[in-house]
Amino acid sequence: MINFFEYNWQVRDEWFNWCKQLTEEELLQDRIGGVGSILFTLFHIIDVEYSWIRGMKGEEDVVFNFDDYNTLLKVKFLSNKLRYEIVEFLKTDFVKDEFVTVPWDENKYTKDEIIHHIIAHEIHHIGQLSVWARELARSPVSAHFIGRKLNYLLLEKGN
Repeated sequence: MINFFEYNWQVRDEWFNWCKQLTEEELLQDRIGGVGSILFTLFHIIDVEYSWIRGMKGEEDVVFNFDDYNTLLKVKFLSNKLRYEIVEFLKTDFVKDEFVTVPWDENKYTKDEIIHHIIAHEIHHIGQLSVWARELARSPVSAHFIGRKLNYLLLEKGN
């Protein structure tokens, strides 16, 4: 599963670079079919990923306020900052079939289910970003998995 986290982070970083061509107004404009704007969607992906990881660790959820991360630079900074803690967790030998509960949901989930959910959640929202890119008459970031250089560099170097 580690390679899918690296894939998601690589694609996310490419979306951050893609977003540099947009105005602040375009980044913050509410869009149909998602959680809000392009920038809020990127923020949401990061927030959800981190919340679930902390939930698996049995740690209290950290609630981030979008008003504190309402620029592309701030959202990218948050993504990079939280990635270090996520990498350290992914390096551990956690028990995949161990059940956990999280504060925002009364159901129990295995850590394996949560890992798969985190990965699928980001891929889902990346698809939404691709649709919005086309609505803006711009080419989206490639979502191709094949051909990417995924050799766990993020995990080895801690980037």
